[in-house]
Amino acid sequence: MLVYPGDEEVSIKFTKKYDNDGYTYSVLKSGMHVGTHLDCPMHLTDSSKYISEYTLENFMGEGVIIDVRGKELTLEKEYEDLLNEKEIVILFTGYEKYYGTNAYYENHPIISEELVDLFIEKKIRMVGFDMPSPDRNPFTIHKKLLNNRIFILENLCNLEMLVGGEEFK
Repeated sequence: MLVYPGDEEVSIKFTKKYDNDGYTYSVLKSGMHVGTHLDCPMHLTDSSKYISEYTLENFMGEGVIIDVRGKELTLEKEYEDLLNEKEIVILFTGYEKYYGTNAYYENHPIISEELVDLFIEKKIRMVGFDMPSPDRNPFTIHKKLLNNRIFILENLCNLEMLVGGEEFK
């Protein structure tokens, strides 16, 4: 499985084999940012709160998908009317198609501060997207979202299946 550049690779080690031990057992070693995953405030802020210490309410809400394929990830007037408080916002960038290439990590779009400000104003609970990060080093967008308790879903896939669906606006 691919990992963010510089992160430790995923490994699977078989410690028991059926032929010798009567069963098969393996150990999976993975970093926290492999595949589709959730970033919480502890990731890039001085928060010491573990993800398990947040209530389930933080991870639930109505979902809205915004199709931003071929667009800049900036504030659009229509988003102000589209978003309601405490929703989970999914940005469908179409960038998943680059997964497995260097471009996926090196050239992904960046979410603008103005759009993040709208998420903060609307008290969005979570923002997700089909790319590896909302920004790049020094990760100011990450920090701004996480400092406002907006969780981040990274590396989503198959978002085209949500566009126009009844469960999403």
